[in-house]
Amino acid sequence: MQHVPFPDRWTTRAPSHPCSPGGPHLGVSSPTVVLFWWEEEKESPGGVKWTQLEHRGPWFVPPYEPLPEGVCFYYDGKPVKLSLAAEEVATFYGKMLDHEYTTKEVFQNNFFSDWRKEMTAEERKVIKHLDKCDFTEIHRYFVDRTAARKALSKEEKQKLKEEAEKLQQEFGYCILDGHREKIGNFKTEPPGLFRGRGDHPKMGMLKRRVLPEDVTINCSRDSKVPEPPVGHRWKEVRCDRTVTWLAAWTENVQNSIKYIMLNPSSKLKLALRAGHEKEEGETADTVGCCSLRVEHIRLHPEADGRPYVVEFDFLGKDSIRYYNRVPVEKAVYENLQLFVENKGPGAELFDRLTTASLNKHLQDLMDGLTAKVFRTCNASLTLQGQLRALTRAEDGVAAKILSYNRANRAVAVLCNHQRATPKTFEKSMQTLRSKIEAKVKQVAEAKAELKKARADHRSRGDSRSKSFLEKRGRLLEKLEEQLRRLSMQATDKEEGKQVALGTSKLNYLDPRISVAWCKRFGVPVEKIYNKTQREKFAWALDMAGKDFEF
Repeated sequence: MQHVPFPDRWTTRAPSHPCSPGGPHLGVSSPTVVLFWWEEEKESPGGVKWTQLEHRGPWFVPPYEPLPEGVCFYYDGKPVKLSLAAEEVATFYGKMLDHEYTTKEVFQNNFFSDWRKEMTAEERKVIKHLDKCDFTEIHRYFVDRTAARKALSKEEKQKLKEEAEKLQQEFGYCILDGHREKIGNFKTEPPGLFRGRGDHPKMGMLKRRVLPEDVTINCSRDSKVPEPPVGHRWKEVRCDRTVTWLAAWTENVQNSIKYIMLNPSSKLKLALRAGHEKEEGETADTVGCCSLRVEHIRLHPEADGRPYVVEFDFLGKDSIRYYNRVPVEKAVYENLQLFVENKGPGAELFDRLTTASLNKHLQDLMDGLTAKVFRTCNASLTLQGQLRALTRAEDGVAAKILSYNRANRAVAVLCNHQRATPKTFEKSMQTLRSKIEAKVKQVAEAKAELKKARADHRSRGDSRSKSFLEKRGRLLEKLEEQLRRLSMQATDKEEGKQVALGTSKLNYLDPRISVAWCKRFGVPVEKIYNKTQREKFAWALDMAGKDFEF
C-alpha cells in the first residue's frame, strides 16, 4: 500500500481523481487547497461516508508455538503429552493460574467444558476432572518468559520497538478520500479465555482464534483489495460506503460483531455503539432504565431526613452495581407507588416503556435527542458546572488539576463509572507516602538552613551572605511546592481509587469544555489529555477558545 508523506491532520488536494488506480495522487506541485479534515465541506448524500478506502486488512495473531521440552502438564500426578490444540488451551489457563478468575467455579466449569472439546478422544478418556490437573510448570514457564522480556537489554528492547513500528506502518494506516488516516485497532484479538466484567456467566469460555475466513473486508471497488495470509481467503469483500469499518467478524463467545475501525482522531468516527439482544440465561442480569424490575427499587416516605426517597439497587452495564438513594418530587414518588402496586418482585417496573418508545419521546421533545445524547449532555453540563465551582485562578497548576479531577469524578459518579480498587493501590500509596515523608524532612531541614542563613546575613551583612540567603529561600520554595504537589497527588489518588475517570472523559464529555478550561486557567493540555487523546480531540484543540461554553 502506498504510504503518503504528510501529517495525519491535513491533506494536500491536487486536481486528480481520488479513486484513480494506485491511490490518490499526493505530494504533487501546485496543490489546490490545504485543509484540516474538520474544516472540509461535509458531503454525504444518501448516508455515504467516504468515496475511496484502501487498506491492508487486519493483522492476524501468529500460529501457536508449542511448549518447549521439559515443560509438562500433569494429570493426577503423572505427565501427559497433550495434542497441539489441547495444549494451547491449557496454556491459556496456566497463564492465569495466579488470577482471581481461576478460583471461580463458573470460570472453571466453562473452561473445562470448552477445553474438553479441543481434546482428542484419548485425552478425554484420561482427563476427566479439573481438580486433578496441574498447570504449575506451564504457569512458571510463562512467568519466567515475562521476566526475561523485562530483563532485555536496551538494544533488544529498541529492536522490538522498531519491529512494532514497522508493523504499525504496514497495517496501521489506510487511505481515506485522500487522507492518510490512522487505524485504531488493526490487530485481531488473540485466542484466550473470556473474562467478562463482574460475575459474567460466560467467564472461562474459549475465545477462538480469528481466521481470514471469518473476516469481511470493506474497501472501495477500484482500490487494491488487501491480500489474505498465504493459504487463506476472506469470508467476503464488499464496498459499503455507508459504514466506517474496514473489516468485521463475529466473535464466538457472545456472538458479537468486532470491527477494525479508524482511529478516533480520523475524519470518520463511529457515532453509536453496536449492540445486540441478550441471550436468555447466558448473560449477566444487568438492567437499565427501561428494564428495571420492582425488586430494584424501594420506596421510603422519609429517609436520611428527606421526604420521598427512592432507593435503587441493581447491576448496570458491565455488571457494575448501582446503589443510590434519590429524593424525588411527590408526584414522581406517587407514580412509582402506582407502578409497583400489585406486582411481584420480578415484574417490570415500567412495563409500558421500551427503549424505542423512550427515544421516540425524546425525539419529539428535541430533534436528535436520545437517551445517550441526554446522558452525554447531562455529563458535560455537570463537568462545566463543577469546574466553575471548584477552580480558583490563584491556585497553582497542581491544585487546578486536582480540581479538574474532582469535577471529572462528579461526572463519573453521576454515570456510575466505578472500578475495583487496583491491587497495586496500597503499594503505590505507600510509595507516595514515603516520598511525602522524605519531602517533609527536606522542607524541615531547608527551613533550619534558611534560619541559619538569615542569622548569618544579619551578623555579616555582605553580598555573599545575602546571595546565600536568597539561594536558601529559593530552595525552600521549591521543596514546599514539591511537597504540595505530592500531597495533592496522594489526595487525588485516594479520592479516585474506586472511580473510573477515563470512560466519561473520553466518551461522555465534550472535549471543548476541558480545552477551554485549560486555556482559561493556563493549564497545559498535556496534563489533561495524553498524546493519543490529543490526537483524538485535535478538532477540539483547534476549535475551542478560552471562552467556550457548552
